[in-house]
Amino acid sequence: MREPWGKLDLPTGDSHHLIHHSADVAAVVHELLHLPGFRSRLDAAAGAHVSDDGIACLAALAFLHDVGKLAPAFQAKGWPAGHGITPRDHLRCGWRWLKQEEPGDCLDGNALHLIRWPGLPEWFKVLFAHHGAPIAEPPETWATAAFNDPSDYDWKASERQMGRAMLAWFPQIATAAPPQPVPRLAHHFAGVLALADWIGSDRSVFGFVPDHDPHYYAKARGLARARLREIQLDTAPATLRGRADWSLLSDHPQPRAAQQKLAEIPLDETLVILEAETGSGKTEAALWRFAMLYQAGAVDSLYFAVPTRAAARQLQRRVNEALERMFCGPAPEAVLAIPGQMLAGEARGIRLPDFRTRWDDGENPARWAAEHATRFLAAQIAVGTVDQAMMAGLQVKHAHMRGAALARSLLVIDEVHASDSWMTRIQQRMVAAHCALGGHALLMSATLGASARASWRDVPLTGFDEARRDPYPAVWTRGACHPVAADARRKSVELQGLVRWSGADAAEPALAAAAQGARVLVIRNTVDRARETWRACVDAAPHLVLALNGIPTLHHSRFAAEDRARLDRRVEEVLGKGSSGQGVIVIGTQTLEQSLDIDADLLITDLAPMDVLLQRIGRLHRHDRLRPAGFQQARVVVLGPPQGLGPLTQVPENGLGAVARAASLSGVYTDIPGLAATWNAVREQPRWTIPDMNRALVEAATHPAQLEAIAAANGWDSYLRRMTGTALAQTQGAELVILDRTQPFPDSFPSDEAVRTRLGEQGVILTLPDGAVGPFGEPIARLALPVHWSHGMTGEGEVTVEPGAVLTICTEERRYRYGPDGVSREEMG
Repeated sequence: MREPWGKLDLPTGDSHHLIHHSADVAAVVHELLHLPGFRSRLDAAAGAHVSDDGIACLAALAFLHDVGKLAPAFQAKGWPAGHGITPRDHLRCGWRWLKQEEPGDCLDGNALHLIRWPGLPEWFKVLFAHHGAPIAEPPETWATAAFNDPSDYDWKASERQMGRAMLAWFPQIATAAPPQPVPRLAHHFAGVLALADWIGSDRSVFGFVPDHDPHYYAKARGLARARLREIQLDTAPATLRGRADWSLLSDHPQPRAAQQKLAEIPLDETLVILEAETGSGKTEAALWRFAMLYQAGAVDSLYFAVPTRAAARQLQRRVNEALERMFCGPAPEAVLAIPGQMLAGEARGIRLPDFRTRWDDGENPARWAAEHATRFLAAQIAVGTVDQAMMAGLQVKHAHMRGAALARSLLVIDEVHASDSWMTRIQQRMVAAHCALGGHALLMSATLGASARASWRDVPLTGFDEARRDPYPAVWTRGACHPVAADARRKSVELQGLVRWSGADAAEPALAAAAQGARVLVIRNTVDRARETWRACVDAAPHLVLALNGIPTLHHSRFAAEDRARLDRRVEEVLGKGSSGQGVIVIGTQTLEQSLDIDADLLITDLAPMDVLLQRIGRLHRHDRLRPAGFQQARVVVLGPPQGLGPLTQVPENGLGAVARAASLSGVYTDIPGLAATWNAVREQPRWTIPDMNRALVEAATHPAQLEAIAAANGWDSYLRRMTGTALAQTQGAELVILDRTQPFPDSFPSDEAVRTRLGEQGVILTLPDGAVGPFGEPIARLALPVHWSHGMTGEGEVTVEPGAVLTICTEERRYRYGPDGVSREEMG
């Protein structure tokens, strides 16, 4: 008679007995839930302490996660052709198994121990979701023959054997029970089980044993324990070099004021907001809080979330260097949580055809979490986009696993103000679920208005006059504000508003300043205006323009991923802390305003919302160093619309405004009342003191009461109503796709295609032919197209590349040019 297999290598015929695979996963669950971090989150999810016997019962449930594989209709997938059985998936077969017989005849009679457990039907919903998404119970008519007995396989005998093993390995089921599957626990355990199934399915760890071994479970426990330590889910080996004080992070004798204030916040405050100006050391402050929480055993891991991939790449290097200082060797490596990048510490991985990964410096099991995007949040330390964390809060595949892994972390969300209403609502609900399990969250911003802050803290919004008097910088908890002492570092900035914004208008002051030896940063709101400015500067003085490999260029999103990383590094070389003092013009878009550690002598920027403008000003006179003559004073030139702001409520231009006839507002910066307040501040207050004026400046341009007054004064009431309606629609739309862990475990998820972390469509990503070389003479492999260029494309067509100083890329009857100014479209003749 055939034995049931749980894992099978079809090419070789090697198999792993179903009972053994079931034991592998149960063993991982058992060992995970005995780790301090996972155990405390389990208790929080259950709402009470879960005993060792209760954990053993949960492991017994995990032992049944693949019970549907007993079905002949599943086992037949591994049998030679000719058996005449229609193959079926094991998850729905699991539902069918529940209907097969009376409890007294099930699992050698041991099902009688289980039926007394509270909420058993709910537990099976959780068990059958272990592949990452809920599976609804199939209709009565589904696969009625799934458990018909073939002549050479006795599934009932195998089930009896499975029942005897369950009682032998988990004797607690006879006298104890798992906790009641209240919603939060059901959701959390679904994630723990999915994580355990992923770990327990690794043949390189749990080698195949085809014949049933009654003593196998003890072996599986040992393998699971060792594997959890190898992949750093058991973090006990990672120890700090010393006490979690400032000297662990830095050689500077004293922390800055904001860093010190954050360190004084009690560790039982699970949600903390740090508001401080750009360059105040928020990253180091976050790492210090992580070290304190880690030392106290309050968290096991850290996920550092930033708005963009470029920001994540820059921050990953900084965090990795800090870890070397913080931990005894070998220190945990910071994983770069960007799909397709495969970077852990300084090591790069290459995906192999058999789902393995080859690392350029040799095998290292600790990088397990870096090898697949779904596992990023299981890393001990990871730096990535906020989207990876948001997927733990959405109804998407593997959300439960992501959430269970993240629960043990300090989640840091940097530039939290940068998200729209859709993203903010998802993040807020995700953070609330995270903190409810005992996780910790730190939100950081240089420019968070009272309205956003009140929403995060779940408190009423104060009036404008009170809000503009709130301390800044400050650390906020749910119940209190902790003012930060005034820092000696202040920046006086002169502002000049110019009512013009063509490429030539931006190039003129940039060229004049660079010719005097100044490092000039030019930030335009759109790629088209950035290119206009770049072309005007190159035509006049190419030697003054940023160059990569000797080729003048600029910085925006329409570059191949590999070239974009090179551009990031090059920008930091010419504008970074240790850059030389020669004149240079760096031109780009919003890609330059976050995370890059750059320091300009002069900033030229388009008008943008106040929080964005302050972010850009943060790249001006960032460090103490010698400035060229005439640029000792920080100065900003702000380019504004020649026709005024009113027309932008009808037709957008240069990234500002929205189309009047559109059903909802969409664009780069659509808040015209807020832009008006910013423009007024630029023109009426030509000198700003940072950070002293930050609070008043931000509230004047973001507080709802102020926006209403500005809209009324300019006749923009209907436009403001459309703004408010769009934000409300985004918020309500987000509620439809959020995974609400306070509600019962769902029967199904919507299709992943219907759920996104960010609104709007995604552009096509072109995979270039092997050996493609970009305009800077370096290899390139992938090119992302803007959404509005991707309409009607599948992304599956053949891609051809004609090499040259400017590449010609053809696909799906469309042609693109890729040169030193990025990708542009060509019309096909």
